[in-house]
Amino acid sequence: MRSRQISAWRFGVLLLGLFSLGFLLGTSFLLRAHADTATSTLQTQIDQSTAQITQLKNDIAQLQVQLNATSKQKQTLQSAITTLDLNIKKITASIALTNAQISQKDHEIQKISGNIATTTSSIGSAKNEIGDSLDQLAQLDDEPLSVVLLGGGTLSTFFDDAMKLSALRSGLSDKINQLSSLKVTLISNKNTAQVKRNDLAGLQQNLAQQQQSLAIARQTQSDLLVQTKNQESVYQKSLAQKKAQEQKFESDLLNFENQLNLKVAKGSIPAAGSAVLAWPVADPYITQYFGNTPFSTANPQVYNGKGHNAIDLRASPGTPIMAARSGIVMGTGNTDLTCPGASYGKWIFIQHDNGLSTIYAHLSLIGVAKGDSVTTGEVIGYSDTTGYATGPHLHFGVYASSGAEVASFASKGCPGKTYTMPVGDISAYLNPLSYLPALSN
Repeated sequence: MRSRQISAWRFGVLLLGLFSLGFLLGTSFLLRAHADTATSTLQTQIDQSTAQITQLKNDIAQLQVQLNATSKQKQTLQSAITTLDLNIKKITASIALTNAQISQKDHEIQKISGNIATTTSSIGSAKNEIGDSLDQLAQLDDEPLSVVLLGGGTLSTFFDDAMKLSALRSGLSDKINQLSSLKVTLISNKNTAQVKRNDLAGLQQNLAQQQQSLAIARQTQSDLLVQTKNQESVYQKSLAQKKAQEQKFESDLLNFENQLNLKVAKGSIPAAGSAVLAWPVADPYITQYFGNTPFSTANPQVYNGKGHNAIDLRASPGTPIMAARSGIVMGTGNTDLTCPGASYGKWIFIQHDNGLSTIYAHLSLIGVAKGDSVTTGEVIGYSDTTGYATGPHLHFGVYASSGAEVASFASKGCPGKTYTMPVGDISAYLNPLSYLPALSN
């Protein structure tokens, strides 16, 4: 009777265990089937976004080719308007691209989140199965040979239980290994999800910058049409006036700098070719080089025979401008408030930690203030055509910090007004290409 009771008890335990395992497996199967369906739907959406992204990238590349072609044309009102139109189309396409990339990241994060939920559920099931196995092991371990025999059992029964015990231990080991693997998968999925979230945050920041760029580009186009009244003669007259103002400004600046007692400290700047600065625009393209360039040589009345003191980079209105290196903003300003169209327009001057300082000019919007700390690649403003700029571009200059400063001096071109801007000893003006990475194009 005792033996039958024990056998019935063991059978009940085994039956309950099988029922519990079946329920867990069934639940796990349903959850996995639902997760597989959701994953398939998300993957389809990701694939659609990928195709859209590829098409938009091709469209943007074609618009850039057209923009490059217009920049080589004769400077006319129509070419200026065409360039602005193409730029607006390009920014609009870039916004659509960023939105598609954001959508793709959203779907990728949802897919990974689904994987995390499935893995978490599988971990819970594995833990339950391990718990059941441990309970069964504990029960069988409590039945030594003497107890089995005294309870009316046989050696055959004992050896059957021993085989079950061995199988349970082997199964337990497998379940523990499975649990360990699931935990590794869970950590990997969580890390991947965090990377995707960081990517998403970056894309959302890009979208905000692109929307700012689009607003600037549209405003520039509107201002141009208002100022010129859509007439070529008015546009050409405006260009001539800018050149005349620039000539007067260069004379004022030269006279002031000749009176400075700024000297570049020996050994205070990095070696040429050290690439200690980063390009301040994405996809840099130089439109005018440093020194005695053809343009500066052809316009000695503007450059006083000393050449161009910076490089000009192609930058359509609204192009994000980035800090070339971490540093402190030593000043910002707008020379158009002193003498419209004469000089830098809106500018930013940053001093770096390596004996160099940089200037960014002809901006539409200044996003930093004096005393701010900036990091390499941080967006500090947006480009336009403020100051003396007969076309949209970024004036990017590099100074030896020991020979340059932000100073104020009187404007003879606009009597009664005072310029406040970066100035330097002639020896302090350095060729930016000596400190920038080599261009691949």
